[in-house]
Amino acid sequence: MRRFFTPGWLVRHAIAVVLVAGCLAMGWWQIDRARGGNALSWGYAVEWPVFALFVVFVWSREVRATRQGGYPPEPPPAPSDIPDDLRIEVPVRRAAVVEDDPATAAYNRYLGWLAAHPEASPRDYPG
Repeated sequence: MRRFFTPGWLVRHAIAVVLVAGCLAMGWWQIDRARGGNALSWGYAVEWPVFALFVVFVWSREVRATRQGGYPPEPPPAPSDIPDDLRIEVPVRRAAVVEDDPATAAYNRYLGWLAAHPEASPRDYPG
């Protein structure tokens, strides 16, 4: 149980307490508003305690997971697990190389020079 009194866990405990208290306070505030005539607040008065229960659920799940040594890793699906009729072949797009265009060839030479000289600026290009 000492691991739940480390600084990291103490912060988690404090955050959980603040969130639960805040959610319950918001629920009480909505009840007061609903009594004042705001009919929509009755729904919120139910929602806020549900949020508080969710915080308790997440906190208890994290405590349980830490006590059990963490979450077990999910194994990746084996290729045999996927039926053949559901497999999808993803097409690979290959860039078309145009050798006939002199402007494209000059621009590619310029880009190659810039890649070879990362410290240079575009004004230094000799071409």
